[in-house]
Amino acid sequence: MAKRDYYETLEVARGADEAELKKAYRRLAMKLHPDRNPGDATAEERFKEAKEAYETLSNPQLRQIYDQHGHAGLEAASRGGGGGGGADIFGDIFGEVFGDIFGGGARRGGRQVFRGADLRYELELDLEQAVFGHTVKIDVASLVECDTCAGSGAAKGTAPVTCDGCGGAGQVRVSQGFFTVQQACPRCRGTGQIIEKPCQTCSGQGRKRRERVLEVAIPAGVDTGDRIRRSGDGEAGRNGGPAGDLYIEISVREHPIFKRDGANLYCEVPVPFTAAALGGEVKVPTLNGNATVKIPAETQSGRVFRLKEKGVRPVRGGGTGDLHCRIVVETPVSLNKEQKELLRSFEASLAKDPARHNPREQTWLAGVRKFLDKVGL
Repeated sequence: MAKRDYYETLEVARGADEAELKKAYRRLAMKLHPDRNPGDATAEERFKEAKEAYETLSNPQLRQIYDQHGHAGLEAASRGGGGGGGADIFGDIFGEVFGDIFGGGARRGGRQVFRGADLRYELELDLEQAVFGHTVKIDVASLVECDTCAGSGAAKGTAPVTCDGCGGAGQVRVSQGFFTVQQACPRCRGTGQIIEKPCQTCSGQGRKRRERVLEVAIPAGVDTGDRIRRSGDGEAGRNGGPAGDLYIEISVREHPIFKRDGANLYCEVPVPFTAAALGGEVKVPTLNGNATVKIPAETQSGRVFRLKEKGVRPVRGGGTGDLHCRIVVETPVSLNKEQKELLRSFEASLAKDPARHNPREQTWLAGVRKFLDKVGL
């Protein structure tokens, strides 16, 4: 299968400079990296293509060969060797561009350091806690810097020594025809140092697992799906690398009265049918206390009353939402004999003028009759 044009792969013009190439590669790698697309073979293949394209075009010698002779020129140069001592194009370009974004190594003080992993914590809140804000304590188990060896991995009183396999560089070069491939030193595994006497507390890892109790301030107005980032509260890095971050994912429990939709709250308010017919007042709960809603006479079930600014002020700003109260007219139950007789008398009085007292019922019945006539029933 023929290789795609490198410029087309990176989605840049043929005259793109180094900065444009690097920006294009970074964008594609962030999108296609296997860590972000687990199990996606297509994304993995495109990631490899983008990496190969950048490794070639970012090297002036190889780019010149490619621009003049294309893929065939690169293959011929690789088979023929020479070319001024080869081209060192695999100096861990991915690590150079991305540092430790995907957990890879960067170099500090002559050795390779690694950023700690990010952690995720799922936090459930009551609606009131989410709306008004809250401070909670959470238990987070993670790898932290070993306090015995201060993260060096070496036993107390000793220190790591420079790796004699790579001279402390952490990488070695292996010639493969025209190319010189730079890869992690197999002796020190890319760290540039050897631990001769490992710390007994952490077994030479420089980190140990420990449960920490963190106090987290939840800002007012958060909702399900929001994330709070705690920089540096993830796992400790290796070889002095920076710690990862802790992401707290918010989930709001279902409330017995209110339902939330963005800044607005919704609830149902049961009303006796006498109050709905004659009018009256009903007390409605809000997150700030009770409020009084006036029910006009002849209120029907399903009518919604809006209480302005009795909702939520979103965490990202904006005005406070409203509380929408939906009236549900309640039919009385557990009637005694006397009450049933009174209702029958009441029903009989309504039947004398149904169009006046039950207009919706009469309109509905008229529609039913029209439908039945239309279908011949």
